[in-house]
Amino acid sequence: MADESTNRAAFEVQAQYCDAMAAPQTAALCRALARVLTRDTVVGARLLDWPGEPVADATVLRIVGGLHALARRGVANPFAADDAMLATILATYDATLLPWLDGPPQTNEAQRSAGLMTGLLHVAATLGPRVEILEIGSSAGLNLLIDRMHFDLGGVRVGPADSPLAIVPAWRGPPPPAAPIAIERTRGVDIAPVDIRDPAQAERLAGYVWVDNHERLARLATALDLVRARPVDLVQGDAADWVEARLAEPQEQGVARVLMHSVVWQYLPAASRRRIRAAMAEAGARATHDRPLGWVMMEPNRDLHRHEVRVQYWPSNQPMHLVALTHAHGTWVEGLPAPYETRDYVMRRGAYE
Repeated sequence: MADESTNRAAFEVQAQYCDAMAAPQTAALCRALARVLTRDTVVGARLLDWPGEPVADATVLRIVGGLHALARRGVANPFAADDAMLATILATYDATLLPWLDGPPQTNEAQRSAGLMTGLLHVAATLGPRVEILEIGSSAGLNLLIDRMHFDLGGVRVGPADSPLAIVPAWRGPPPPAAPIAIERTRGVDIAPVDIRDPAQAERLAGYVWVDNHERLARLATALDLVRARPVDLVQGDAADWVEARLAEPQEQGVARVLMHSVVWQYLPAASRRRIRAAMAEAGARATHDRPLGWVMMEPNRDLHRHEVRVQYWPSNQPMHLVALTHAHGTWVEGLPAPYETRDYVMRRGAYE
């Protein structure tokens, strides 16, 4: 159980992460909040007395999102405030900011699909081109647009060339496999999906975009337009329940079924993570070369201030392995040397827990 010292220290942890992600304004706000928070406000008391693990629960990003929303509305600018003014803002907008602490941030960044597509290309190179995607923690479903995006991943181009949503991260290291890929279907689930038809919910998504990242706001607007034009297949539900139900469904011959997620694993209860791992292992044991199974995840390594793309395939008895490193929001991706020969199912150790 966290104490005040641990909860206050989480602001410096997040600030260092923002420094590494080239977000100095957001880093400065995190550090200022650590200095000025008191129990004189309900928000301050709740953050300082947070009972869980504050870094895993992303408490800092919850309050930063709320403060960014105030700035976007033009009612207060915490990013330009000194400590005294920031304390006044927290007191003045205490009731407005409090609901932002009720759930994890919905940082539904479309460019994270750069890391996910990198993993999917490894899947396609090994299991064949046809894939169906099951995504957990889909938020507003922006990464379910992955079949409608155009990617340039170190010179490997994927997706419709005329897409208004071009994903072109700065690339480091070897490119992903230049494998043909055909995404047959995308489906997703979220415990609290964002209904972007509601302007307030769409604006909440924008609040979670770091103030330093202007290009992310433009990309968010484009992605929202694509979802509004043709909605994605996104439902409300528990991730473990949904994964178990989807894996039990009949699978089309010649199509690889792939579980996909980004920056959600830390928010799932430990029991849910165990159930999903067990369900994937069980489905993997049933997998055949005609009906294979894959797992692609992009999740944070907070110790190293980076995100890691990991992949696993079945039929195989080999564990999950690392194929790329990536910026938290997909600004850059670093491909890693392939630890296996295409289609031989021999993989490097390194399962993600």
